[in-house]
Amino acid sequence: MPATDRRPQSRPPTIRWVGGVEGYLEIIDQRKLPAEVTMLRLDTVEDVWQAIKTLAVRGAPAIGVAAAFGMVMAARTIEPTSQAAVLIETLTGRGAYLKSARPTAVNLEWAVDQMVRLAITERAVGVRRLQERLLAEAIAILDDDRKKCLAIGQHGASFITPNAGVLTHCNAGALATADHGTALAMLYEAQRRGVPFHVFVDETRPLLQGARLTAWELAASGVDATLICDNMAGMVMKQGKVNVAIVGADRIAANGDTANKIGTYSVAVLARAHKIPLLVAAPTSSFDLSLASGDLIPIEERHGDEITEGFGRRTAPASIKTYNPAFDVTPASLIHAIITERGIISPVNAESIRRVVDH
Repeated sequence: MPATDRRPQSRPPTIRWVGGVEGYLEIIDQRKLPAEVTMLRLDTVEDVWQAIKTLAVRGAPAIGVAAAFGMVMAARTIEPTSQAAVLIETLTGRGAYLKSARPTAVNLEWAVDQMVRLAITERAVGVRRLQERLLAEAIAILDDDRKKCLAIGQHGASFITPNAGVLTHCNAGALATADHGTALAMLYEAQRRGVPFHVFVDETRPLLQGARLTAWELAASGVDATLICDNMAGMVMKQGKVNVAIVGADRIAANGDTANKIGTYSVAVLARAHKIPLLVAAPTSSFDLSLASGDLIPIEERHGDEITEGFGRRTAPASIKTYNPAFDVTPASLIHAIITERGIISPVNAESIRRVVDH
């Protein structure tokens, strides 16, 4: 493996394309982790939509990458002898369908729109050449995400001081991106530098992305980690075992308000109460500068069965009502810094964000 590739030997790539325009997308089926590592083959736009919707692939950057390849699948359904306008119309329709899979993560929307823009810009080259260009663009989006994640890790690793205790929420690691991760990239870079630290991994109810995914990923990477229940975060902070909390992001508004996995807001409030810095790690593609504040971020609400029958076992009365938002919004005032591939944003406000992101 190249020296810049931090992937544990035991873990295959989270997402990869196999073959040319007529090839297929292969992903780790994250629904089956940690019990088994199963690769899932996706051949159609419908396959990609289903994988995103059911969390076979998840994490804002990763679903953006998957959607880009889904657009390649949409493009190849058009005969090479057709007009470019037909391909563009198909991409627009299929892109809207892919966006409907999960509304909160802006990377999904960003990747789809990027593919449509490319087709419009280069429409004169003809359908066959456009199909090839779209595949090249999707591969570039995947490679670019890897590079951004490495850069995030390099910029943020200085926050991981010797013997620090680090709290994570959900999974913002290699499984949530093309590789390396966002928040966890900081840990992998600190590990590479030889910095000793310990991670407290909260389980992240109701789908246990912390327990199933982050704990698995860190164990595979040889990172010293302890799994805790979500409601133990305050206790370990009070005991002085946590010095910094790090999370990812699914969409960041122009003022720095950040949507991330449900429970992030609770972690942020606890961190502020205990004078612990909360760091958000995200590529610039996760910013939505069209939204003035987090109040405007659409929040996905998922089926109540995830709460009452998690992983196939009923744990609540069948008649009970449920409320299951997949994300919450942490106000910028609770965020110490946002770590991007372009550098560190702090203080977190509209002016600082524009200076880093909007160029």
